Amino acid sequence: MPIQSICVYCGSQPGRDPAYVAAGRALGKSIAAHGLRLVYGGGTKGIMGAVAAGVLSSGGQVTGIIPGFLVDMEATRHSLGQLDDLIITRDMHERKHKMFERADAFVTLPGGIGTLEEIVEIMTWAQLGRHEKPMVFADIGGFWKPMLDLVGHMRDQGFIHRAHLVQPLVLSDVEQIVPAILAHAADGGVFAGREDVISRL
Repeated sequence: MPIQSICVYCGSQPGRDPAYVAAGRALGKSIAAHGLRLVYGGGTKGIMGAVAAGVLSSGGQVTGIIPGFLVDMEATRHSLGQLDDLIITRDMHERKHKMFERADAFVTLPGGIGTLEEIVEIMTWAQLGRHEKPMVFADIGGFWKPMLDLVGHMRDQGFIHRAHLVQPLVLSDVEQIVPAILAHAADGGVFAGREDVISRL
């Protein structure tokens, strides 16, 4: 499947490490540089805002999808006006469904409970055979290690099956993410030869 858009899950807060916001902006620039569209949760603050700003500052296209009740919490109406495509949904469920529909791949930067919930749902759908879209953890400063350790524990205890359907790539260098996704598509949907795939799941 050709990659035309990348969905990015990440925090609406900046986090305590400046590297998180810097990674968000760099990922946005990389998405635009490769001629891809950003699909994301519509926030204009924190890491979410950094990703969108990175894309827009490099001439790229952005689709923001946000529930009406979050507009004033995660964004400013002025900033939302800068997005070339804004979808305001009724609720979180509609937001997540529309993000999934419009994305050809998923990248997860640091974030909180909402970010975790979004990528876990995408992994669940992959395990159930509902999609084969690439999934990447941007493991900035080892941020996702505790979560990945938990997933390994679940596997060891016999709770993860059909593991061949759940193979996210884990990368700490944000500049490698978009090229890896494009290579994945060119290789027929396999992160071939990459030791950092969670192939043990």
